[in-house]
Amino acid sequence: MKRYTVFSFIALLSALIFSCKDKSVFTLSGTITNPGSIKKVYLLATDSTAISVVDSTNLGEDGKFQFKHPSPYANLYKLRAGSNIFDLIAKNGDAIDFSTNLTDSSHSYTISGSDDSEKIKEFNKINNVYGDKLNKIVDEYRTKATQIGHESDSLISIYRPQIEKQLSAQSVDILSFANGNKNSLAGFYAITALDQNKYEQQLVAYADAIKDNFKDNPAVQRFVRSMDEIKPVSVGHKAPDFATTGIDGKPVKLSDYKGKYVLVDFWASWCAPCRQENPNVVKQYSIYKSKGLNILGISLDVDKPKWEQAVNQDKLAWNHASDLKNFEGPTERLYHVNAIPSNFMIDPDGNIIAKNITGSDLEEFLNKTFNKPQ
Repeated sequence: MKRYTVFSFIALLSALIFSCKDKSVFTLSGTITNPGSIKKVYLLATDSTAISVVDSTNLGEDGKFQFKHPSPYANLYKLRAGSNIFDLIAKNGDAIDFSTNLTDSSHSYTISGSDDSEKIKEFNKINNVYGDKLNKIVDEYRTKATQIGHESDSLISIYRPQIEKQLSAQSVDILSFANGNKNSLAGFYAITALDQNKYEQQLVAYADAIKDNFKDNPAVQRFVRSMDEIKPVSVGHKAPDFATTGIDGKPVKLSDYKGKYVLVDFWASWCAPCRQENPNVVKQYSIYKSKGLNILGISLDVDKPKWEQAVNQDKLAWNHASDLKNFEGPTERLYHVNAIPSNFMIDPDGNIIAKNITGSDLEEFLNKTFNKPQ
């Protein structure tokens, strides 16, 4: 006769309980302490394009609640209680426990039953740290602006670099977190918080690294496809040749600049940020033209007279061309230009060596490129 030890009986019982777990939904059980006037909590689902309410339930008198919701693949969800929002990652079969105290000004919470939810909580801590630092800088600026009674360019010149420094440090920490969690969906959501213009090269590399990890998650697959599309015109790749029409009506090709440094600058007369950046580009061109810098302006205008007028007004003394088709021009589509200003720095070998650099970033890059030791 087969005999069972206490331990084997416990193991058998655990296996039976586990096998009875509902694999068609995930369960989120929670307790909210000190909910105040809040009587209802909401479950929101996210993807790369929208956030929507997918379920709601009433809070019990003891502050307890429970959701059972289908999620065939791991996905980011948000729990909303009044103005408080908490992130979690869940998939079918997960049994997640959540608790928080709404009188806690730090909005801390505990969560278990989902390793990815613990990771997304870790990511949020990074953002909270920098959020506090940024808020402190902004508050200090507002206090001083109030004291003098108006906005001040001199104050902005003091506080903007501080903000930019914190944003840069935050991005570095986010990138480090994402690269350390490529097997977690939390890493994916972290990487998508980065500025694509500044971190496109890293985003493309990340998409390559995770493309086989989350094949059932639509948001991840959209990201992978998007990065695949822009990969041919990302930093480190050969710039694809194009042919368009110069402002003088003559044909212009990128290959005309073979063996030279050329900044292909996408802009338009109607684009306010472009016009604001133009004086900086003019200044840099005057400094580095003699050192080998060329610029080819590609306008997204459809009205040639307005384009010509802007060129003259802004004193853009370099070559200009346009398909005169806004964002639908073949050059714009080839280079996946979806917003302007946008630019591509191409070296004498035809490689894209920088992208979307403006302001002080452009100044710094050109200084390093043309004043490097021989």
